[in-house]
Amino acid sequence: MNEAAWAVGRVSGFVALFLFTGSVLLGIASRSGRPVFGLPRFSVTLLHRNVALLGTVFLALHVGTLLLDPLARLNPIDLLVPFLGAFRPFWQGLGTVALDLVLAVVITAFLRHRIGQRAFKAAHWFTYVAWPVALAHAVGNGTNGTDKLFLVSAAASVAAVAGAVLWRLSPTFLETARARQSLAGEERPR
Repeated sequence: MNEAAWAVGRVSGFVALFLFTGSVLLGIASRSGRPVFGLPRFSVTLLHRNVALLGTVFLALHVGTLLLDPLARLNPIDLLVPFLGAFRPFWQGLGTVALDLVLAVVITAFLRHRIGQRAFKAAHWFTYVAWPVALAHAVGNGTNGTDKLFLVSAAASVAAVAGAVLWRLSPTFLETARARQSLAGEERPR
């Protein structure tokens, strides 16, 4: 059982990280108002939400199986309070911080209609902190966190997210009605 829990915990952590990478990229793309991969804008938003939920399921699987694995030496307190763990407390603590931030985003997403759009959007900004913290946790605490294949995948993820964030910060990020009208005007023959 120990080896199975360890393997499932490890793999589910990697899958969760890469699903959250996709979710961050889709979230930024959906915010731009542009279609992505030929999908209409509303579909990009739905895909973002579903990828994030699937990432949350894999995160729960990651945490749950490691709680059952005696070699991981996790206890329930370690899931809520960072940097108290018995094994690599700093790196494990980063995982706890990322988990707490993801929980805040998920809870506010489910309470979106009760707490209002403004509070939901404010909590959603936590994803810009949770993602790099989770990545650092994976590199520092993961069994294969320093393997070449994982590091190449992590570097590609960092490049993709950094590029998306830079695009998000650029003045050409939002597709507005005015931009669509000016493009439509440029395409008409004169």
